[in-house]
Amino acid sequence: MKKKVLITGISGMIGRAVLNRLIEHVTDFEISAIVRPGTNPDRIEHSNNIKTVSLDLSDISRIKNHLTNQVYDIIIHVGALRGGRKASQAQYYKTNVNSTEQFVEYALTNKSRLVFCSSVGVFGAIPDEMPANNETPYKEDNYYHYTKIQAEKIINRAILKGLDAVIVRPSITYGVGDYGFPFQLVKLVKHKIFPLSNKNVWMHLCNIDTITSAIINLATTKASITGKAYNISDVEPVHLRDLVNFIYRQVYNKNYPTMLTLDNNILVIGEKIARFIKNDLWTSRFELIAHSWFYQVHDAYEDLDLPAHFTVPDFKIVISDYLK
Repeated sequence: MKKKVLITGISGMIGRAVLNRLIEHVTDFEISAIVRPGTNPDRIEHSNNIKTVSLDLSDISRIKNHLTNQVYDIIIHVGALRGGRKASQAQYYKTNVNSTEQFVEYALTNKSRLVFCSSVGVFGAIPDEMPANNETPYKEDNYYHYTKIQAEKIINRAILKGLDAVIVRPSITYGVGDYGFPFQLVKLVKHKIFPLSNKNVWMHLCNIDTITSAIINLATTKASITGKAYNISDVEPVHLRDLVNFIYRQVYNKNYPTMLTLDNNILVIGEKIARFIKNDLWTSRFELIAHSWFYQVHDAYEDLDLPAHFTVPDFKIVISDYLK
C-alpha cells in the first residue's frame, strides 16, 4: 500500500524541493500538502500531482479538525513563519509552535512518523561555542529562534512518551528561487556595496540538495530514528572572503576590490544599533557577516549518507539564479 504523507511549507524553497523529490517516488506515496490560502499558484508547482489542503498554520482549530479526519503515516513539517517578517509574536507562536504541537499530538496518537524541520538558529545566530553541536545550549536571541526552541522542546517531551520523531536543523540554505541571505549576498557583491569584514569570518551554509536528501532519507527509512537531531550544512564552512571573491570572479573575472573592506568594528557597531532599535532582520544581517558561525555535521553525513557539497564552487547555482 502507498504510504500517506502530509507535508507543510511547499511554497518555500526547502518544502518545494522535498515535495519534488517525493513526487519522483509517487508510486510509493499518496501526498497531501497544507498550503496557505491565497498562495500564488506559481509557488506550488506540481500541485496537480498531490492533494492540497488550504489551511493557514496559524489557524490551530482548523488544523486540528483536519487532522481528526485524516490518516497520515508520515508528517514532514517544514512550514514556518520565518524570522524578520512583519508579524506579531502571537502569529509567530501560533504558526511555529502551536501548529507543531498539533502535528505532534496527532503523530503520537496515530503512531505516525514526524520529521520536523527546525533551524540551527536554536543555537542563536552566533552560537556560544563552535562548531555548534547537540550539546550546545539553546540561545533565545530573537523571537523566531525562541519559537523554534519551543517547538523542539514539545517534540522532545513527546518522544519520551513514544513519539516517532526526528529533528533536522538546516543552516542558511542556498538554492534556486529563494531571495534570502544568499541571494542578497550575490546582489550586494555584484553591485560592489557588500561591506566585507577585515576579520576572518567563517560561515556554514547548506546546499538545498543536502537538506532535501536528509529529510527524504529520514521520512522513508525503516531504521529507528526516534529522538535524533541533526545539524545539516555543507561538508565544511567557507571563509566569507573566499566566497565573496568567488561571487565577484563569476561576474567580473577578478577578486572583490580591497577598498571595499571595512574594519569589523564598524559592522559590530551596526549590529548594536540594530539590536538597540529591536530590528531582528538587520541585527541578524550584521551578525552573519561580522562573526563566524559553523556546526558539527559529521553525524548527519555518517548516518544519512548525504551528498557532499562544498559552498565553493556549488554556490554557482545562486549566482546563476541572480544573474538570470
